[in-house]
Amino acid sequence: MSPMAAVRATVVAASIALPAPTAAEDAEGLASFDVMTPDTAITLALATLEACREGGYQIAVAVLDRFGQTQVVIRDRFAGPHTVPTATAKAWTAVSFRGETLELDRMIVDGELDTAIRDIPGALFLGGGLPVLSAGSIVGGIGVSGAPEPSIDHDCAGAGIEAISELLEF
Repeated sequence: MSPMAAVRATVVAASIALPAPTAAEDAEGLASFDVMTPDTAITLALATLEACREGGYQIAVAVLDRFGQTQVVIRDRFAGPHTVPTATAKAWTAVSFRGETLELDRMIVDGELDTAIRDIPGALFLGGGLPVLSAGSIVGGIGVSGAPEPSIDHDCAGAGIEAISELLEF
């Protein structure tokens, strides 16, 4: 079985295994979810910027809400002009695909994901984008661009999330 066939089979099996909504859930017509406050998004961006500065890197950081809408973008004074759209695209990809862009890139390279996924407008499968989670649910995404390696962008984003972990607990 090809890797893509295995992924499809897993998705189908998982969707079948999900419980059907009750009549009460269908009748509600509304869904509840958590999002980061603007203050939390700003704190995350600043913590990430500081983590990269400590490593000697000038970067841009973008924090998006769970729907892929920009909440905060900060570009350090010497970060390149490409870093803002790159950081934003990484964060958007992490939210949209519900995963770390470094891992998604590895899956593409290893043939676990079809390379055509790279053609999706706005998506950037390059390390430095992470979903921001609270109680197992995505509440936003963060993207970093400007360090000399995507793995360093990834580590800076992770350090920023770790720095605000107490704000994400409930």
